[in-house]
Amino acid sequence: MSSATVEAWPEGPAGLVGRTRRGFRTWRRTRPFWGGLLAMLAGVPILYFPYAHLSLGGLTVAMSTTAGAGSLIIGLMLMVLGLTAWFQPMVRIFCGVATTILALISIPVSNLGGFGLGLFPGLVAGGLLVSWAPLQARPEAAEQAAAAPGEAPAAALPAQAAAEQPLEYGAAPRPAAEGEQQ
Repeated sequence: MSSATVEAWPEGPAGLVGRTRRGFRTWRRTRPFWGGLLAMLAGVPILYFPYAHLSLGGLTVAMSTTAGAGSLIIGLMLMVLGLTAWFQPMVRIFCGVATTILALISIPVSNLGGFGLGLFPGLVAGGLLVSWAPLQARPEAAEQAAAAPGEAPAAALPAQAAAEQPLEYGAAPRPAAEGEQQ
């Protein structure tokens, strides 16, 4: 379910649990939550596997590579980009593109992107971060902002008034009469 198809501002139960849940829901809906979460989760296997010593039966398998430092940087950067997308939603497109590039770079650098466990969530996270858009403002808030006293009228200039009038196909705009100007 995307943020564009969900009910914008639902009303729900009261109480501490309800308020906490609604507060978290409001916080989550005002930022690319799932893209950031997947980016952080993608960084974990990319960071872990080059330094892991797995034990299969009696055999210890060490997957240390010469690119261990590269895996460390890629894993940490994916985690930082996920957190940045959460707390600075305005840079979501940069975070999404950087997450996608780092996930692709992890293929040769970090054991096939953490054996695919970091590659695929990283690619999905990059797509989610780039495609996320904030919810529309509440209708009441938009009406209050439009009706605020002391604000200039919407069509204060003649060019703005002419732009608000739709044109018919092939018709040229005509200037307003002197008596019609505000």
